[in-house]
Amino acid sequence: MVKYTVKRLLLLIPILLGVAFIIFTIMDFTPGDPAIRILGPESSVEAREQLRVELGLNQPFLIRFFEYIKDIVLNLDFGESYRTGNPVFEDVFARVPVSLTLAFSGMVLATVMGLPLGVYSAVKQYSKSDSFLRVASTVLVAMPTFWLAMLLILVFALYLGWLPSGGVTAGWMSYILPTITVGVPYGSKILRMTRSTMLEEIRQDYVRTARAKGVPEKVVIYKHSLQNALLPVITTIGTSFGAIMGGSVIAESVFNMPGLGQLIVLSIEAKDTPCVLACVLLLAFFFAVVMLLVDLFYAFVDPRIKAKYSK
Repeated sequence: MVKYTVKRLLLLIPILLGVAFIIFTIMDFTPGDPAIRILGPESSVEAREQLRVELGLNQPFLIRFFEYIKDIVLNLDFGESYRTGNPVFEDVFARVPVSLTLAFSGMVLATVMGLPLGVYSAVKQYSKSDSFLRVASTVLVAMPTFWLAMLLILVFALYLGWLPSGGVTAGWMSYILPTITVGVPYGSKILRMTRSTMLEEIRQDYVRTARAKGVPEKVVIYKHSLQNALLPVITTIGTSFGAIMGGSVIAESVFNMPGLGQLIVLSIEAKDTPCVLACVLLLAFFFAVVMLLVDLFYAFVDPRIKAKYSK
């Protein structure tokens, strides 16, 4: 288990290097001049050129990229933000708690919603409840995030006045609508995955044998069938958490939440390459760690996988 974990952590190095190179290349090809954005369009040509020299923007692409990677590896220095002039670490880590809180609360909602409803839908296959849940989950999965966010703001913030429409000034109440926005679509995915895997399990021979021996139905469903159906569901939950972390850009923008998603949008508009790179690398790291935890959690669900890891 330890050897497997170390191997996976070492694999993070080429993954993060590849992500950094891709993002650095995309930002380099996007139109715009950081010198003009920093100094303003009324600045002189001499001032812009001097700033480009100070920032190293006059150097070739590969040299700039390797200098950036060298500063990260040797000094953990992600540079300074072109937009704010602050160290990138300060701007990024000030927003991490908001994004983590939103992602965690959204994932809890998605799991609490999708797992039990998926089991219920499988057990009640072809019933009216099953048909309703299948139709509702399909609609919610296909619904655009920004449309759902604006609909929630319109109903609960403007018409009813129960919840704030944006920001984080209202404490935990500020997270209710964004949590629903990011959690409900992924909860629908978990519901559909749980239903399909449970339908496969409850048709297995060991389930019929357990029922024939008089094992209570709840024990058959929740102890035997659900435990064997959990592996693909756990994968869906893990990838959903990573997707919520990286895909909360729309929700954070609509609800004006000071998280990583909003910071990425602002940094892209300003062509703030150091800040964009730091945000994306942090999100890639979070996603890779979550997927590692998902793989390790398999061992606690299926002893066969634990035996494989121990080799």
